[in-house]
Amino acid sequence: MARSAPPSTRRRGGGSGRGASRTESQRFVADAMLGSLARKLRVFGFDTVYFRDGPDSELERVARVERRILLTSDRGLFADAEARGLTAFLVQGRSERARLQSMVERARGVSVRLTPGETRCALCNGELVPVRKSDVAGRVPEAVRRRHRAFYACEGCDKVYWKGRHWSRLRRLDSVLLR
Repeated sequence: MARSAPPSTRRRGGGSGRGASRTESQRFVADAMLGSLARKLRVFGFDTVYFRDGPDSELERVARVERRILLTSDRGLFADAEARGLTAFLVQGRSERARLQSMVERARGVSVRLTPGETRCALCNGELVPVRKSDVAGRVPEAVRRRHRAFYACEGCDKVYWKGRHWSRLRRLDSVLLR
């Protein structure tokens, strides 16, 4: 059973959100120390790969080949990535708000505009698609199904999302990125 994790309602360009009309958002690769931040960035609409383990050289390769901004709280990795010509953000702070704020400040410093796309699956980074209420019967608690109208499913892992109690808390964090 899926926990409630709210998808964004920001849609760009109408239609299904696919194809040429879709606004491009930044793509990130987050190192192993930033798993929680990676999940939140996905919910906020940023294509974010979480690099759980492996050598720094492989993390840098992913950033280069996939044209992703490298997110790290490791000063040495940050310096190495920059020396190799990669765009990297040194993410600082203990709270998620502080970490997001450090991303915003770094983005401004290197003239990167943080443009969110559509919400992605917090678990696997897959794209979310609207699903009918009838299609989530047995997949979410019946009380949730009765209480909510809009449901979304991940095209990758099939996890179901709805705008639950997390929604307002995450929207307040989201505001840090959209200032």
